[in-house]
Amino acid sequence: MEVFKAIHSRHSIGKVKPDPVPRELIERLLDAGNQAPNHYKVRPWRFFVLTGDARQRLGEVMADSFAERNPGLPPEALNKPRETLLRAPVVIVVGVDKPTESKVLEPENLSAASAAIENILLAAHALGLGAKWRTGEWARDAKVKQFFGLAEDQHIAGFVYVGYPDVDTPAPERPSFEDRTVWIDR
Repeated sequence: MEVFKAIHSRHSIGKVKPDPVPRELIERLLDAGNQAPNHYKVRPWRFFVLTGDARQRLGEVMADSFAERNPGLPPEALNKPRETLLRAPVVIVVGVDKPTESKVLEPENLSAASAAIENILLAAHALGLGAKWRTGEWARDAKVKQFFGLAEDQHIAGFVYVGYPDVDTPAPERPSFEDRTVWIDR
C-alpha cells in the first residue's frame, strides 16, 4: 500500500473478529514498530504481546485493581475491566523505558514509543488488519504496570487492539491541516 494512501485511509477499527492472527503477521507489526525514529538510538519501547489466556490473566489483574480502588462494588461491575482485553485476539501493550543516560529525555522516549505505535497501526492497516490504540486508566494503573514488570513511574504508551475487521467502514472525513498551521517565513 502506498504510504500516503495508508496514512489517509487508516482509522481506528474497534470491532474485530475473534479469529487468531498468525504470529508472522504480529511479528511484521512489531518489526514496523521497531523502525520508529528515536533519539540516541535507545529504542525505548517494550512490546508485550497478549494473546489467548494472557488477555484473561491481565483482565483479572485489572478487575482486582478496579475492585481495590472502588470497594463495595457488586461483582458484575468487575466484568467490564475483566473483559476489556477480550475485544481483540491480539493486544500489543507498548511500555516505555525510563532514560538511563542524562542526554536522553523522558518525553523523547515517550514520543518514540508513540511513533512505534503509529507504525504498528499503519502496518496493520496495510496488512488488512483492524487496529485501535487505547490508553485510559489502565495505561496508568500500578498493578497493570507490575504485570509487565514495569516500574510504577514507567509509562505505558498504549494498548493496541489488533484483529481482522468485523465491519467495513470507510475512513472518516478528517479536517484539513490548515487551521492547525502557522507558516513562519521571516
